[in-house]
Amino acid sequence: MDTDLYLTIGIILGLLTLPSLLNAWTEGRPPRVGAILLMVSIILIVVALTQRPSGYTFGEVPQAMLKVFGRLFN
Repeated sequence: MDTDLYLTIGIILGLLTLPSLLNAWTEGRPPRVGAILLMVSIILIVVALTQRPSGYTFGEVPQAMLKVFGRLFN
C-alpha cells in the first residue's frame, strides 16, 4: 500500500474517533471503540510518516489526500 493511503486512512479514522469518544464520555461508559480507533489512527499516521523518505509537510497533506481520493474516483 501507498504511504499517502496510510496517511489518508489514518486521518479519516482520527476524525471518526472524536464522536465515538464524546459519546462514550457523555454516556459514562469506557471508550473502548474510540480508544482502538485512536490507536489504529496514530499507528497508520506514524507508519506513513516514517515510510516516506522525505516525510510530509503540512502543505503536502491535502495534496496527498486529494491524490488518494482522485485515484479512488477515477
